[in-house]
This record gives sequence, structure tokens and C-alpha cells, in this order.
Amino acid sequence: MEITESKKLENLKKIIEKYFNLNSDHDTSEFYTAQIKINYYELGCVITNMLKMCILTLENEGHIKSSTNKNPVNVSLILEMVLEMFPLNEFEFLGEINEMVVGDLKGISK
Repeated sequence: MEITESKKLENLKKIIEKYFNLNSDHDTSEFYTAQIKINYYELGCVITNMLKMCILTLENEGHIKSSTNKNPVNVSLILEMVLEMFPLNEFEFLGEINEMVVGDLKGISK
């Protein structure tokens, strides 16, 4: 049985609502959420550069307080920020879209 295009669009809308949290029900009294308006490529570049900075800091012992390094880099804090920036919901969404498309393509090729 073939699913109609309108049914596919309906399923897509449900998936989008599930992953993109369009209706924000979060209580912001405890947390401050910074909104960064960049595209996924730019976000990937920012995350990559932050991870590289952590690697270089650890390799050069920039995270250790010493007589020459009075203000060490807090690598744990940076990595926590990277985790918060990582768009896991969107990746899960893309995974479901991929499964939908690959499923459609497999159905076509048979």
C-alpha cells in the first residue's frame, strides 16, 4: 500500500514538531539560554574550532595554573558549552528524514 504525499507531509510535520520544539514550554527562571543565529555549517565550524582549542590547550598545558600561566583555560567549561551547542535533536530529525527517504528509494528500486 502506497502512502500518499499528503500523509508523508503530515508525518514530516509531526517529526518537525517533535525535534525542533517549536512550542517552547521550558521554564527559563533557572537558566539563561543564549540564542546563536547561524547556519549548521557555521555552527559546525564553531564547535570544531572550540574542540581544537581544547586539544591545543591540553597539549600545551594551558589548563594548568602556574607561575607563568596565571589564568589557565577552563577546558571542562568549554567542553560543556560545546555539548550544549551540539544540535542532537536536529541530527536525530535528519536521521529520521534519511530513513524516510531511503525507505522510499528502496521501495522504488524494487
